[in-house]
Amino acid sequence: MSATNTAVQPPVDAAAPVRHPEAPAPGEPVGSHYENCFGCGSGQPHGLHLATRAGEGVDVTAEFTVRPEHQGAPGLAHGGILATALDDALGSLNWLLRTISVTGRLETDYLRPVPVGSVLHIAAEVTARAGRKIYATAEGRLDGPDGPVAVRADALFVEVKVDHFIENGRQEEIRAVMDDPDVRRQARAFEVNP
Repeated sequence: MSATNTAVQPPVDAAAPVRHPEAPAPGEPVGSHYENCFGCGSGQPHGLHLATRAGEGVDVTAEFTVRPEHQGAPGLAHGGILATALDDALGSLNWLLRTISVTGRLETDYLRPVPVGSVLHIAAEVTARAGRKIYATAEGRLDGPDGPVAVRADALFVEVKVDHFIENGRQEEIRAVMDDPDVRRQARAFEVNP
């Protein structure tokens, strides 16, 4: 175990986040970065199929419908699935910064049960940047965007180079992405936290 401090709260001298001029427009779908991503990909039959939209600032909103295959206790969402939904929404913030990064730390608080069949409304935003570190927060609400908070998370993302994915991913999938003739889909697969 490392003794490195990976706190999810930004230092006092952290800079305010700046939305990239080429970020998706407010209200525009952010879309999946990779069809096989468990969080946002359409190619995962039991995945979350998170639908994310860009906000006005350096923020996004997302929705996730809890299905029976996402259960932990009978009739309730598994806590790891809820953390995954928040992590995926937080990872999509990278599209607004146009920065490749990975989750360094995710601290999740579970405030109320999330029943199967409910829709979790997620709001996530970048709060600060300090060097390669990106600080963000998210919360998931029930019964609508203004409903009661069921789960929330604070996260630290760390900026990386695309080589991080190429050198550490399973080579079969890396080759499939690299051989894709759709250059946009090829680039997108590596641009957001998977």
